[in-house]
Amino acid sequence: MFYNPFSVEKNIHLDGKKFNKRIMMENGDSSLTLVAIEKEGLIDTHTSKEDAAVYVLDGEIELHFDAQKFTVKKGEMLMFKKDTQHKVLGIKNSKFILIKI
Repeated sequence: MFYNPFSVEKNIHLDGKKFNKRIMMENGDSSLTLVAIEKEGLIDTHTSKEDAAVYVLDGEIELHFDAQKFTVKKGEMLMFKKDTQHKVLGIKNSKFILIKI
């Protein structure tokens, strides 16, 4: 089956929230999710059951893992292993793709 092409950035908005997500595909624990987060917005500490990759479409975010933090900017990707506690901070209004496998 094929789907029509669409604008990723136009399919996720904050809608008045600090962050918002839209699950585009899901199969068991694997998923592809679009996420928007506002500047200084926080996605609090959580753990993923799957390995994950974050690709920033627009803006800039920080991912915090225990004592380490990584800044991920537009056009950059960060991958990390499952069962890793982390949180996300919006450095700018941002949109990113979250892939869990």
